[in-house]
Amino acid sequence: MISSLNNSSSLDKKKLKTFEDYPTPINANLWLEYSEKTSKFTIWSPTADEVRLHLYENGNGGASFETHPLIIEKDGIWSVSISKDLNGIYYTYQVKIKGNWLNETPGIYAKAVGVNGERAMVLNFKNTNPVGWATDRGPEINYANESIIYELHIRDMTISESSGSTNPGKYLGLIEENTKSLEGIKTGIGHLKELGITHVHLLPTFDHYAIDETKLDSPQYNWGYDPQNYNVPEGSFSINPFDAKVRIKEFKKMIQAFHDNGIGVILDVVYNHTGKTSTSNFNQEVPGYYYRFNKDGSYSDASACGNETASERSMMLKFMIESVTYWTQEYHIDGFRFDLMGIHDIDTMNAVSTALKKANKNCIIFGEGWTAANSVLPEEKRALKKHMQQLPLIAAFSDDFRDGLKGSVFDESDTGFVSGKTGVEESVKFGIIGSIAHPQINYKLVNYSDAPWANQPWQAISYVSCHDNHTLYDKLKLSKPKASEKEIIAIHKLAIGIVLTSQGTPFIHAGSELLRSKNGEHNSYNLPDTINQIDWRLKSKNAAVYKFYKNLIALRKKHPAFRMTSANAVRNNLEFIKTEAGLISYKINNHANGDSWKSILVIYNAHKISINYKLNEAWKIALNDDHFFTENYITCRTKIEVKPIAMAVLFQN
Repeated sequence: MISSLNNSSSLDKKKLKTFEDYPTPINANLWLEYSEKTSKFTIWSPTADEVRLHLYENGNGGASFETHPLIIEKDGIWSVSISKDLNGIYYTYQVKIKGNWLNETPGIYAKAVGVNGERAMVLNFKNTNPVGWATDRGPEINYANESIIYELHIRDMTISESSGSTNPGKYLGLIEENTKSLEGIKTGIGHLKELGITHVHLLPTFDHYAIDETKLDSPQYNWGYDPQNYNVPEGSFSINPFDAKVRIKEFKKMIQAFHDNGIGVILDVVYNHTGKTSTSNFNQEVPGYYYRFNKDGSYSDASACGNETASERSMMLKFMIESVTYWTQEYHIDGFRFDLMGIHDIDTMNAVSTALKKANKNCIIFGEGWTAANSVLPEEKRALKKHMQQLPLIAAFSDDFRDGLKGSVFDESDTGFVSGKTGVEESVKFGIIGSIAHPQINYKLVNYSDAPWANQPWQAISYVSCHDNHTLYDKLKLSKPKASEKEIIAIHKLAIGIVLTSQGTPFIHAGSELLRSKNGEHNSYNLPDTINQIDWRLKSKNAAVYKFYKNLIALRKKHPAFRMTSANAVRNNLEFIKTEAGLISYKINNHANGDSWKSILVIYNAHKISINYKLNEAWKIALNDDHFFTENYITCRTKIEVKPIAMAVLFQN
């Protein structure tokens, strides 16, 4: 064993009193460098006494067959090169600090890992590419609001017997062609293509701790917001998690299949905290450095998961940029959703988004503009929703719009505009315009924001439900316990109708189009499949709702006036006509955004009774309640009857 203390490049660790004293080799290559002749292993650990590399035949079990000391170079970098073909060999790093050997880890830059992510694998990645991978490309978009995002959990989509999948709950099951429900209706990727969405947002699919991959025959479920290895696909969605290369091949096949069907893929990433704290991979390499701490030495915990990462530190910033760039380049990912983005600092998120746009100009970048708890990072530095004007390449979820439409997610009895609450109209209007500055919004009446927070309309993610909190159907049932099923369905359709005709970037929760229920559960992150799975029988039962979603998506895609590209365009072309309790209407003028329709009139009626909406000129009906027209349009000249809890879209050529 070669000790760093005898090497001339050794650091004087006595001078490393604070994390700011640590050398930060931001341009160093810390990824495994593989060739058939040589593999170079590198790790950054400035406080280490020694570092060693263990080689294994398998991803789990058995003793190491070789151990190699790493040699200190400079700035806390340790490396060793081994001159033989190690393809298929597993390995771990182990760091010695203050005389104690820490736990073995695959290294934070691991690209391939064995079962349960405990050992990394040396891998020739060229052998993981499916046929045609070199020409694989995702959808081209210029602005995020050209997309229609569908948020799903891989297991949820196919684990039910009703999905008809031969690989239920797996990467390959999700893209299986021609799967059908028990009633013979399309499921899986066929359903998504038929629905017309443009991008899928996958809940965390990097390697996470929660699932024991050696026991996949036992019931296990988790959303995956407990990161273990950030740069490797999760093994529980693979046919064989024991072989490190299998999950990589299957993940790429999944991406390629989505792209072949015109659908982009967005990854949900969780760089804000790690699944474990004291024993995390970060802490086994450079204890403490990657985290924030309170003054008393305890971990700051803005994630409410035990810790939060320090994105403002140079080597964490380096890690985040290189990690998302790696996913973009190696796996052809089309976008990223940042969990609890408010924990990250503004400068880091701008650097990350700039790097992503350089790697893929079509990349969609958005996140949660809040924290789960307080942070030691000063509020003015946080990538919060109210700071989005300082984050010009990124979008954020509009909770203003979400709760204005259906009521607070934190109060199951609260209602919103679509479910009969009055006084929330300004919050809904704020959502319709994409959270920008507009002269017709009274910001004092917006529920959570007293000022516009988006530079451009696409920076607002328009949604009414997601994996968190209740499904839309469950929320409406809980908040309207005396409502009939017919009324609940009408409210549900009006909510998604407003989302899909807003100027922001529309976002749909998987199964919403089928009236998905989780039996009233609001936090199903670790609940069984019986709660989380999509029951495809609902597609037949609620065929009219599914058709409504499908037709609305087609309407939005056909008419660019619903997705204007700039705040100025929205201000110049979108004019609110009526705003009163239970009623909002607006016009879009001037062939906005190159639309074939000269003017569009949109009316949302949240009343339980029909309204006769007066018209001053002739309009043709494109949508009224459930009725979509693509030809043989009906013309209205003096009024239009808008059904109870319904919407109408009219136009002039």
